Amino acid sequence: MLMSVAMQQLRLFFIALQFFTRIPIPRWIGFEASWLQHAARYFALVGVVIAIVCAAVYALAAIWLPAPVAAVLSTAAGVYLTGAFHEDGFADVCDGLGGASTPERALEIMKDSRVGAYGAIGISLLLGLKCLLLAELPQQMVVAALLLAHPCSRLAASALIWRLDYVRVTDSKAKPIAQHMSSGEFAIACGSTLLVLGLLAYFGWLRWSTIGIALCAAGLMTLWMAHKLVSRIGGYTGDGLGAVQQLSEVAIYLGILVSLHSASGN
Repeated sequence: MLMSVAMQQLRLFFIALQFFTRIPIPRWIGFEASWLQHAARYFALVGVVIAIVCAAVYALAAIWLPAPVAAVLSTAAGVYLTGAFHEDGFADVCDGLGGASTPERALEIMKDSRVGAYGAIGISLLLGLKCLLLAELPQQMVVAALLLAHPCSRLAASALIWRLDYVRVTDSKAKPIAQHMSSGEFAIACGSTLLVLGLLAYFGWLRWSTIGIALCAAGLMTLWMAHKLVSRIGGYTGDGLGAVQQLSEVAIYLGILVSLHSASGN
């Protein structure tokens, strides 16, 4: 019985990994559409995998290349690994919320695969800011920042699934993986994230005060974005989840940088 439960949880993790990354999964995992609905509990854990890849790229690149170049390569690795899944969602939200006055029109624009001016400008500024923030951090802290930001930002997106209403059943980015999340499933997501936070603090890679400031920044960004989505379209879409992930990731980098500057007295 215990083995069966563990095997099912492993399947759900691999389903989430396949959905959010280009990483191939073993064929023996199999697939059932109903599994997608319960795989959201492992979004944050998928973020750990992505963080490890991005951190490895940064660490290797930083040996031979300047920090800004290593930051760009690390960010590019993350974009490639996920197929720009979240970045595309952020761009769509920029177009939808920036170029529409009604919820119906916003949803129509967000569904369009073409990228408009708001989306192009928004994603350019976001990626530029992300690379700049990573380049400004001390090199020995970038790996820790990535390990903090990727799972926590995906936990932030999971919080929307847990608390908000899904507003469009035709949204291919969220159907059927992100229409509902139970409190128990959200607790599992929180548990995997807390494990990462504990390891970062235990090994001294980040102080708890730094982690706290970073998480507060991500929390405020998530609350603001959730309010924006509810007030404009009545809830979340798959694109909205991508936007929350991207913005809260950047907020975490900002929080870490603010913490470092405050500690140094600058």
